[in-house]
Formats: sequence, C-alpha cells, structure tokens
Amino acid sequence: MAFIDGTAVNVALPALQSSLKASLLDVQWVVEAYTLFLGALLLTGGSIGDLLGTRNVFVAGVVLFSAASAWCGLAPNIQQLIFARCVQGIGGAMLVPNSLALLGVSFSRKDLGKAIGIWSGATSITSALGPLLGGLLTEHASWRWVFVLNLPIGAAVIAIAFFRVPKSEPKPERPSIDWAGTLFATLGRWAVREFEPPPSSTNLDRRECWPFA
Repeated sequence: MAFIDGTAVNVALPALQSSLKASLLDVQWVVEAYTLFLGALLLTGGSIGDLLGTRNVFVAGVVLFSAASAWCGLAPNIQQLIFARCVQGIGGAMLVPNSLALLGVSFSRKDLGKAIGIWSGATSITSALGPLLGGLLTEHASWRWVFVLNLPIGAAVIAIAFFRVPKSEPKPERPSIDWAGTLFATLGRWAVREFEPPPSSTNLDRRECWPFA
C-alpha cells in the first residue's frame, strides 16, 4: 500500500492540479508531505511496534493509512489533500517497518530469508506498477480513485493480519522512544526540502541550507 501509493500519485498530479486549481508548489507538497513524514518517522514507527506489539501497530498503521486515503479521495481542496497526505505518511511509517518485523514472528528461521526476499521483491514490483495503475485510474475514472483504491486493500490486509498473523507481545525492556530525535529528524528533512534552492538558482550556496537541517 505505502509503496504503490508513493508512485501512483505522481501520474495523477496534473489531473488533481487541474481539478483542485492548485499551484505548482501545492502539487509538489502533495508528494513531499507524504515522503517527509514517511521517511522521518520510519524508525519511530518501528520503535513503537516494539513497545506496543508489532501486529498492533501494523494494524493501526493500516487503519490510519486507509482513513487518510479516504480523506485524500474526498478532499474538496488542495489544503485538505496536503494535510491528508501528511497523515498518510504517518500511517505508512507505522505499517512499513512493522510489516517487515512481522516476518520474524510469522516464519521460522529457516524460511525467514526467503520471506524477506519475497517482501523486498514485492515492494519493488508494486512501486514499479504504481505509475501504470495511477495512469489507468486517472484516465478511465478519476485521480481520486488512486487513493480510494487503498480502502479495499486495507480491509483485506487487516483481515489477514488478525486471522493469519500471530500476535506479537510488546517489548517493555526496550528504551523509551526518542521523541526529541523524531522531532528534529522531521524538522531537518523539512528544512532541507524547504530551503534548498532550485537547480537554476545561483544566488544561494547549498551549504547555507545545512545549518537549518
């Protein structure tokens, strides 16, 4: 879900820009808002899974991601779409690391390597199929279907998680989550994106951006 959505949306950008009468900067933030929170919170999502139980956090991430997808599909303006994409990124940061961690409790040590290989291959395939799927949905339906498609997928994933994936116990011995580090990681990624000059700019040295990060 998280990987296919990240690439499928790119194809739908011109259509949603026209539909929502958005500026080019707004459209860029539709993409950046998702990748910002997904990238910055990946480690935190994994740590929360260790503390509260891997399956619990994975399912919560799928629910949050699906709810945010519905919000994206129904967004009446570009501002709500950007906020919904932020929430999508948070949900993705909860489900991606914990989906990999669930392999450790679902497969024996003998089969774990094969399972991780299949997981890695599936993420690559879904990322590659994203633009094709996004183009088909945008052309024959609407750009909103790129997001709405996540709802039945999310429902199926939640059902499989409850009925086929063994419950994982929390790990209370783990250190507490570094919330300050999480905040600075998020702000740092935002600062690099916000203050980095465009490729054509020659007035600002790129090194001037790093103190903000």
